Amino acid sequence: MLTQERVLELFKESGALLEGHFKLTSGKHSDRYLEKFAVLQHPAFTSELCGEFARRFAADDLELVVGPATGGIVLAFETARQLGKRAIFTEREEGKMQFRRGFSFEPGTRVLIVEDIVTTGGSVVEVIEAVEAWQGNIVGIGLLADRSGGKVDFGYRTEPLMELAIEAWQPDECPLCAQGMPFTERGSRKL
Repeated sequence: MLTQERVLELFKESGALLEGHFKLTSGKHSDRYLEKFAVLQHPAFTSELCGEFARRFAADDLELVVGPATGGIVLAFETARQLGKRAIFTEREEGKMQFRRGFSFEPGTRVLIVEDIVTTGGSVVEVIEAVEAWQGNIVGIGLLADRSGGKVDFGYRTEPLMELAIEAWQPDECPLCAQGMPFTERGSRKL
């Protein structure tokens, strides 16, 4: 079993835990940022993390793993590879996550959703909506890291590999903005 401490160790070892002033995908600001691609660039780390998703959901008789672009693509592929299942992903088109590139599945297909970092859960909600629109049967959601401290509830079994309570503020409430500190924009919502 992969512990939260080990996940945090992988983030630190790969230089993925950044400090500063960041604008997140959600639009909120934070003093810490988890750069998932610093971890995911290491196949051994990615294999270890996705192996834990595979272990936690192995008994759920799932048929398909879905992740949102961009980081969710890597997680979906590696988790599906370890389970011997198929992986597809959603992409943002016209402002919302959708299945493209000919991806499809039959109604009732048992689906695991995997995502990298969650702050507000907006991208996961969009993936849930896309899967539900195709009448998929969601068996659970695997998260690399939940930085909300467990505050986000998707209405499905959710398994974060790491839970952190990292503060995030609306821009008009951000103490770093109040200090005049410039921010770095992070995230992939615009992709």
